[in-house]
Amino acid sequence: MTSSDAVNVLPLEGEIDLHVSSHVESSLASIIAKRPKHVVVDLSGVTFIDSSGLAVLINAMQDVKAYGGKLTLAGINNNVRSIFEIARLDQFFLIDPRDNELLAAD
Repeated sequence: MTSSDAVNVLPLEGEIDLHVSSHVESSLASIIAKRPKHVVVDLSGVTFIDSSGLAVLINAMQDVKAYGGKLTLAGINNNVRSIFEIARLDQFFLIDPRDNELLAAD
């Protein structure tokens, strides 16, 4: 399996806000630069995400789509899911309901 065929998982935890969004952006940029077929952002440890964190994920999604890859969000708890729903981003992102299966299988 080549690196471009591998699933790349970025686990995040805590609050994704203005203070940490730039670190998340750098981590995602490093993964996306390899042009993997599938990127999974594991949000199971995330307790809160603000607009800067959402913007980073939106930009990453657009970058991955630009080269034909897929970005999936996994492990979203109800508090974080409600933030995505309020912003209507639950319709924009691929949010996998099989979180544990997805992370274990890929």
